[in-house]
Amino acid sequence: MPTLEELIKADLPHITDVRRDIHAHPELGYKEVRTSEVVKRELGEVGVQHVGGLAKGTGVLGFIPATVEGGRTVALRADMDALPILENTGAKYTSTNPGVMHACGHDGHTSILLGTARALSRLDERPNNVLLLFQPAEEGGAGGKAMCEDGALDGSVLGKKADIIFGLHGYTGLPVGKVGTRTGAMLASADEFTIKIQGKGGHAAMPHTGVDPIVVASHIVVALQTIASRGVNPLDSIVVTIGKFHGGTAHNVIPDTVDLHGTLRTLLADTRAFGEKRVREIATSVAHALGAKAEVEFLGGYPVTCNDSEATDKFRRIARDTFENGLVLDVAPVMGAEDFSFYGDHAPACFYWLGIVPHGQNSYPNLHSPEFDFNDEALEVGIRAMTALALSTDA
Repeated sequence: MPTLEELIKADLPHITDVRRDIHAHPELGYKEVRTSEVVKRELGEVGVQHVGGLAKGTGVLGFIPATVEGGRTVALRADMDALPILENTGAKYTSTNPGVMHACGHDGHTSILLGTARALSRLDERPNNVLLLFQPAEEGGAGGKAMCEDGALDGSVLGKKADIIFGLHGYTGLPVGKVGTRTGAMLASADEFTIKIQGKGGHAAMPHTGVDPIVVASHIVVALQTIASRGVNPLDSIVVTIGKFHGGTAHNVIPDTVDLHGTLRTLLADTRAFGEKRVREIATSVAHALGAKAEVEFLGGYPVTCNDSEATDKFRRIARDTFENGLVLDVAPVMGAEDFSFYGDHAPACFYWLGIVPHGQNSYPNLHSPEFDFNDEALEVGIRAMTALALSTDA
């Protein structure tokens, strides 16, 4: 019987081909129809039980049972969706869907979990049950929440209730061969909001006869930055960003309204609540002071991705045993957000970074950029990490 390491290495050419095929056929959130079919095909070829049609239609749940009684149930998660970006990598397997690309590495995440499934399915001894979650719509669609709502972790769909869950993400801050995590807040919450400013339009040459909502909106954008600079402890973290500013139809016309669209990101629940309160107060008060009205609407978002202490300690112990000098003990949190956060409400959870920067390089194209491409050299590292987590009997 080949060793686990031999099984993983033997599968790498196939998994690399799968990754590049998924990369060439990217699909946006909740539209991952082809990707879902690839996942089901790959699981079926190695005899892994699975159920599709979850999370509004494209989510897939796989289950590999333990070969002994009394094992725990370990859940492993991968996301499948792409982004609305025009690819500029020059790869031979570049996107065949113009304007959509895998700019965040989800093609790599999905392929790693498929490689994990292939390796685990061929072992004679498995001490734990393993749930394999292939979720849609991480990029703003809360596909993780939808998977939980459909029962992916509670044993009602397939397999058994998860005792613990792990997820990974390719990371341009670490080289290939390194993995890293932290206890507590790993990624920020992210809340989307809109601000509609109602002014009074008129002629550009006679601004005094109306209320210019563009000027009002400009004051609001600047004033919102005082939430971070003057409202929150400098050792805390909060980001308020207006990413969309829309108003007007002509250069010589003052419009009636302006729409702002932004995000609020924090690492602490109390700071999140404070930030929302101040966005509302500043927008409405500044507008009122300048003779306009502002309506603020928060559209919901992702909570903080907070790593459970025991799950994270377990990850560190396993990573030390799996990778010689490959573990980064305590990475800094980042203000990006992840819907892996929703899984932590259902099972002890640990999210970790997988280094993807090639050896000898000091930098790599950023996530969400047109030049980004998941580094295939990291596939083996990711599969080794996930299989080790699935097989560990370390309590």
